[in-house]
Formats: sequence, structure tokens, C-alpha cells
Amino acid sequence: MKKIIFTDKAPAPIGPYNQAILKGGTLYTSGQIAINPASGDLVLDTIEDETKQVMENMKAVLEAAGMTFENVVKTTIFIMNMNDFGKINTIYGAYFNEKTAPARETVQVACLPKNVNVEISMIAML
Repeated sequence: MKKIIFTDKAPAPIGPYNQAILKGGTLYTSGQIAINPASGDLVLDTIEDETKQVMENMKAVLEAAGMTFENVVKTTIFIMNMNDFGKINTIYGAYFNEKTAPARETVQVACLPKNVNVEISMIAML
């Protein structure tokens, strides 16, 4: 049976989905964008601030499932502008041990929800 993961320390879903699903020891997260869960406001001051909010939201979801970034085995990063890759990568990388970092792909897209610049999803395992 699947277990729904929810925390008020990350933005509530804005559609018919959950923050994450835990099934058989594997956590599948929905994509997180830079919504401050306390205020509901988007954090779009800089790409660095935006990415940090996304990662903090993801951290809250992982913690709600009893996991950390060490449990993450795969990430997907969607970005609006590949020219932001270096700045996003620097912030993202600060959350992982480089030697045990997960597999990842980064894809430039035409548009993201609420016109944000970055969205990240993860798969983690117990």
C-alpha cells in the first residue's frame, strides 16, 4: 500500500497530487518550486534564493518521510534558462555529499508552474 507524505513545512499541493508518495521503501516526490510555505509567496529575488527555497521545500518533504538528502538516488531539475545552470548547480550541490550524490538530469523547459525558473523532483530510498 502507498503512504501519502504531507508536511506543512513545504508548500501544499496546488492540484490533484501529493507532496510525495512512499511505496515499498521508495519515496517519489512531486516537483517543488520556490513557494515559501509560511507565507505562500514565491521566492524569486535571485536564482540562488529561488533554488535554495526549492531545496528547503524538498528537505522538508524528505524529513516528513523520515529521510535526508543522503537517501536521494535520483533527481530531475527543470530550468527555464540553461544559462542559470551554474548558479542552480552551486546551491543544489551544497545539499549533497559530492561522493554520494544522486543520479540527475537537468532539462531546460519552455514554461514552469507560476512562471518560476526552477523546479526539482526526487526519488529517495530507505
